[in-house]
Amino acid sequence: MGLTATLNGIRESLPAFIPEVLLSGAIVAMLVCGMIFRKHDRAAFFHGLALLFFLGGIFIVSLDQQAEAIELFGNMIRSDRFSSYLKILIDTAAVLTVFMSWRNQLDKKYLPEYYALIFAVVLGAHLLVMSINFIMVFISLELISIPSYVLAGFLFSKKGAEASLKYFLYGSVMSAIMLYGLSILYGMAGTLAFTSQEFLHELSGKSTSLLFTATLMMLGGFFYKMAAVPMHPWAPDVYEGSPMPVVAFFSVVPKLAGLGILTRALTAVTIFGHLYDWPIIVGIVAALSLTVGNFSALRQKNPKRMMAYSSIAQSGFLLVALATGAVQGIQVTLFYAAVYVVSNYLVFVCLNYFERLSVTTMEGFAGVGKHHVVPSVFIFIGFISLTGLPPTGGFTGKLFLFSSLWDGYAQSGKILLLGLLLYGLLNTVVALFYYVRIPYFAFLKAGQSLPKANSFTFENLLGLILVMLILVLFFLPGLLMGWINKINFVL
Repeated sequence: MGLTATLNGIRESLPAFIPEVLLSGAIVAMLVCGMIFRKHDRAAFFHGLALLFFLGGIFIVSLDQQAEAIELFGNMIRSDRFSSYLKILIDTAAVLTVFMSWRNQLDKKYLPEYYALIFAVVLGAHLLVMSINFIMVFISLELISIPSYVLAGFLFSKKGAEASLKYFLYGSVMSAIMLYGLSILYGMAGTLAFTSQEFLHELSGKSTSLLFTATLMMLGGFFYKMAAVPMHPWAPDVYEGSPMPVVAFFSVVPKLAGLGILTRALTAVTIFGHLYDWPIIVGIVAALSLTVGNFSALRQKNPKRMMAYSSIAQSGFLLVALATGAVQGIQVTLFYAAVYVVSNYLVFVCLNYFERLSVTTMEGFAGVGKHHVVPSVFIFIGFISLTGLPPTGGFTGKLFLFSSLWDGYAQSGKILLLGLLLYGLLNTVVALFYYVRIPYFAFLKAGQSLPKANSFTFENLLGLILVMLILVLFFLPGLLMGWINKINFVL
């Protein structure tokens, strides 16, 4: 391909790449404005600027809903409805992170750098859910990972530094392992475009142990981003040592990005996986994530660590429907992902509120429900939704998940899918025991009396909006499923 053709391809790709260009510009704008206003207290300006960029990104992505997939920049990435859906969820999570950061005691001196790092992670997540080339996959993952290592230490404390270092060490090892697996796949296929016909043709008859190992190494990098077992050990310490808005951000954005690229990769590898049934591997990882996440969360006394193990368990639920290997499973997973974003952020918004009142342990919530009724009720609703009980969107999401497993079992007769269905129901019961611990202390235990709160606060308003969304996802799930049903899951 000549230089002229390459430049023409870049020019033709740019109109479909505007959201990512906007994020790149936001990084530069934050750093430049940080240098200009370094000596001034401009916290509200930086919060507002970040919010404006993210809302603009959501608006642009929502307008770009073409029916046909478009391959950009020499078939490195693909813009389609699948990636657009995940990008909107990612940007929504970023908006909620800005709101949480606005009310958190972050060091105002470093807000420009803080938001530049947030924008970099979101940009990496955008690129990852669009990637169809191994080079782009690795670059996107590193663009997510490297800023995340810095964000984990933004408390500027000993515990934060430890969290940042652990995150870096785990992440570096997993990146090396994944890169080695990608190089083996490239050597076997002769191409980096893992959704291309050439890639699929070259590997269609090579069901060897080397192919199995290489693909497993590749998937390990994706499982790491989702905090799925056995790539999960980093999560509890990183969550505990990071600022609350960063914890909420980590629990959603990298997970959605990992889910997006995992879905694309599984769609490809299952085509040539004659000897190895990759949905079964995903099902085993899902079961392990449910076990480790839920049963470990029962023993936690720190809310952040509990939510870390909750995140691991929720990764298991996100993977459960993918184990069916069917389009319906992917659609159900996307619905559950939206429910998870709203429910998880509702909990973290309330935890952020209580952290400002120096409530940082389970026992510290004793009696807070008497004087802080609204946030206590909201966090209870968030936990109920994460558990999967009515009348919340979490119930609808779990119902869809388990229904897809039953349909998959009825069509294929695979015992694993029936086992996942029963095991998922059991783990839902287990999850209830740790999700109700904070509401139990808040409403049924006597504790230190806190000053009576004003019901008309920013957190309560934001919490009310999230609660309304949770109820809408329960009573009117068709609004979201109608959008998801329009997504084409093709290579």
